[in-house]
Amino acid sequence: MPTINANGIDIYFEERGSGDPLLLIMGITAVGEVWDKHVAHWGKHFRCILIDNRGVGKSDKPPGPYTSLQMAKDCIEVLDHLGISSAKVVGVSMGSIIAQQLAINFPERISAMVLMCPWARCDNTTKAIFQHMADCKARLVPEEFSIYIQLLIFSKCSWDDEEVYEGLLEDRKNAALDPNPQPLIGLEGQAAACIHHSVLDALSGISCPTFVLGGEEDAFTPVWMTHEVAEAIPGSLLHLYEKSGHAFHWENLEDFNVRVGDWLLNQK
Repeated sequence: MPTINANGIDIYFEERGSGDPLLLIMGITAVGEVWDKHVAHWGKHFRCILIDNRGVGKSDKPPGPYTSLQMAKDCIEVLDHLGISSAKVVGVSMGSIIAQQLAINFPERISAMVLMCPWARCDNTTKAIFQHMADCKARLVPEEFSIYIQLLIFSKCSWDDEEVYEGLLEDRKNAALDPNPQPLIGLEGQAAACIHHSVLDALSGISCPTFVLGGEEDAFTPVWMTHEVAEAIPGSLLHLYEKSGHAFHWENLEDFNVRVGDWLLNQK
């Protein structure tokens, strides 16, 4: 799988499926392959491009702070390498702020955009959460840090579902087995990008079709953030999942895959 030099660092990406190009940008701490359960559906219709953002996975992890615009430029370098002049984009959490920067600064490269649990700016509570995430990373063993992330992203419905809960327990055990764990320096760099992202005034200039989604019980990036982004982007479509958290796309996997996939197919 290819690695390219982008903005002075190596960025790793994978391609799966065939069709119109679809750039998939993952959230803080997560590698591109976390899109697997979505690509299983979307890859039937799209050429999916999964990126390891700077600071995680098989991409370089330089000292930070990073910025959302800097990470958007990494994505542009990947598209340039692949000879893709325009792509549809799906970004989740931190990936959504990178996608916003693509639409603001490289509008000719983005034909349609899906923003999942996005924010246009952080309030003091959310800034503290991102900083606390880095503090936890510095002090906790991988299994303990995994619990903290699970508490942030999953809703009560998931915790109360015994089958889902068994999966959470298994994921905790596997956290210590990651052959390429994210170092603290990578998480600190990504957290800085999340904290300092502030583009609310610029969202009114976005012209590409945009679908905004969130979970009504998101404790990480609360639903007011999702509403604020949707209301700021002209003509955007908004969908909120009831009884769902930051990980609404896993908690409502089948509906989400079809809903977003169909919307993307309808954007010509």
